Amino acid sequence: MIIRKVNSVQEALQGITNNMTIMLGGFGLCGIPENSIAALVKMGVSNLTCISNNAGVDDFGLGLLLQKKQIKKMISSYVGENAEFERQMLSGELEVELTPQGTLAEKCRAAQHGIPAFFTPAGYGTEVAEGKETREFNGKMYVMEEAYKADFAIVKAWKGDEAGNIIFKGTARNFNSCMAGAAKITIAEVEELVPAGTLDPNQIHIPGIMINRIFQGEKYEKRIEQRTVRLK
Repeated sequence: MIIRKVNSVQEALQGITNNMTIMLGGFGLCGIPENSIAALVKMGVSNLTCISNNAGVDDFGLGLLLQKKQIKKMISSYVGENAEFERQMLSGELEVELTPQGTLAEKCRAAQHGIPAFFTPAGYGTEVAEGKETREFNGKMYVMEEAYKADFAIVKAWKGDEAGNIIFKGTARNFNSCMAGAAKITIAEVEELVPAGTLDPNQIHIPGIMINRIFQGEKYEKRIEQRTVRLK
């Protein structure tokens, strides 16, 4: 059995340098790799292209990298609650490629499964389709989308074992599951890391063969992007 455990976030992120393309899992502020993002800020790597559903908020998640101007391009589906993301996009400081959410997920999944491209109806007739091949199937027009090509994918899971098998919890499964194995190197940070063979095989969402490095994170804030309460 191959042991994929590393002892720290710094060891897990070895090899990440300027100008790389990185996938980062999570949905809003749910299931984001908090420890890895904080470490990337400290590393000072720059000119990154980040593929993520959104970019966190101003002072949390990918917003921390945006504050330091470490991201040159964001590929995402949603500007979200991040005012700095919006400001940099509108001022031209940040290159932004807005992608339909389902297409973004499928471009990750295609890369994960070794599929070079696929056709989707999403975006046909809009700016999304400009410069791309289109084709008609059964009387309906589709746009060809290519799979993403990323150097690293960083995902966050609830529990994992030293062989790299991981389990997500709730909404954290969004994007994390389709990004695992979708890059040259996949890093998984987990809340709880257990010995290999401990996890119930029937509960594993992503097998260890898709993960290159795994480590146990700490001090997760797990912020809520939009807190909603119901008045009685």
